[in-house]
Amino acid sequence: MLKTTIINLLLFCWASISCVQAQELSPPTADNDAPQSIEQQVQDLKKEVIALNRDLFILEEDLLFPSSTQLVVYVAMDMGSYFKLDAVELKIDDETVSQYLYTQRQVSALYRGGVQRLYIGNISQGDHQISAFFTGIGPQDRPYKRAVSGTFNKDSDAKALQLNIVDSSSKQQPEFTLTEL
Repeated sequence: MLKTTIINLLLFCWASISCVQAQELSPPTADNDAPQSIEQQVQDLKKEVIALNRDLFILEEDLLFPSSTQLVVYVAMDMGSYFKLDAVELKIDDETVSQYLYTQRQVSALYRGGVQRLYIGNISQGDHQISAFFTGIGPQDRPYKRAVSGTFNKDSDAKALQLNIVDSSSKQQPEFTLTEL
């Protein structure tokens, strides 16, 4: 129902912009400033629609994922000399909640310090088990699949976890860790 309301509101805004643009195409009157003021009105309407869209997105996220049940899981990488990431599978309480296949461009962004939001969802309060399975190319260009798992306690506040892939120079292998943010 919320999505229908949002879509109807956005369609109304775009229809309003289209009407203003159609008026702009009509021949100008004796006043030469009229087309410029209509153009300014169109620009102002576009800015308002963008601001409204941002506010609606935030509202939708708050309604769909209230902080009392919200869990967010991120993925971050270090240099990546010993591991080339291909895919991640995330399980919470033995249920697969996310599977992600990475492009070379996305992996490159992670190497440069980017952080990807792998999962956002709702879970009940209490203790939970999380497992992440990483697939890629490991040392000596061999297929590599490793997992990291842990437990966490979800309380009444939003919970954020981060899956880290870090090169271990001493072991010459990647290490996979789970940290609470």
